[in-house]
Amino acid sequence: MHFFKTLTSLALGLSTLVTAATYTNPLKAKNGSDPHIVWSGGYYYLMTTTWTNLQITRATTINGLKTGQTKTVYSQSSGARSGNPELHWLDNAWYLYFTAGNGKDLGTQRSHVLKGGATPWDTFSFATTLTNFWSIDGTIMNSPTSIGASKLLSQPTLSWETVDTPVNEGPSAMYHGGKTYITYSASFCWTTSYSLGLLTWNGSGDPSLSSSWSKSGPVLKSENGNYGPGHNGFFTSPDGTEISNVYHATANSAAACDGNRYTMVNKMNWNSNGTPNFGTPAKLGTSFTGPSGE
Repeated sequence: MHFFKTLTSLALGLSTLVTAATYTNPLKAKNGSDPHIVWSGGYYYLMTTTWTNLQITRATTINGLKTGQTKTVYSQSSGARSGNPELHWLDNAWYLYFTAGNGKDLGTQRSHVLKGGATPWDTFSFATTLTNFWSIDGTIMNSPTSIGASKLLSQPTLSWETVDTPVNEGPSAMYHGGKTYITYSASFCWTTSYSLGLLTWNGSGDPSLSSSWSKSGPVLKSENGNYGPGHNGFFTSPDGTEISNVYHATANSAAACDGNRYTMVNKMNWNSNGTPNFGTPAKLGTSFTGPSGE
């Protein structure tokens, strides 16, 4: 009987190993630009842009997003441009923040918000335009449909932020270990120097002042055949114990800022001093264990 129990335990252990969720990058091989992921109600929801519309894909596993249900959430006429989608749950509803304007004149880009329902899969309707001035890559500020006064936290001054064109864009916040982190994309997206920078606020001083933040970077850059990794977002695992980083990159060694960018996900790790470790964009096809709780 003891031998049978041992065999049973071994079989169960092997079964667990075999069925453990895994995934490989890319999650979306084409039109995977400006990705944003949330986990809610048993599904991952992935937002991406084709530049003329915003698409949402859902699946119960990260790897399932490759073949998950996809639909268009917002669409513009030919010649227009939309992107930078972000999903946020506020006041018992899902809101979708994005940028849109005339594709021939990027100076017309404005930040907008759509209001949805109880799940990100529900229908969204236009709520409001958040700004009457040039603005991209926005997120929630004051309330679901309004922003507060603008404050400058960072501008591109370092050599790795100014390749071809000085750029700081696509901010995304992460909270861990009592600190607030803001990632952002630096340098021109049509160069292989497009990469992620990091701002850190340790909780001391006024967070609306640039002097309260320290800058470091690049924390994620072109490697292993993945060029221009950037415009990232963070999401938590189904059981809430892990944070993952979603971003786009391209296989074009000359760099690209178009629909040839694909969606990638890496789990966040932490250095011995508690600072975030973003790792590297691994070679496409590398297998990873899925987020905890799948």
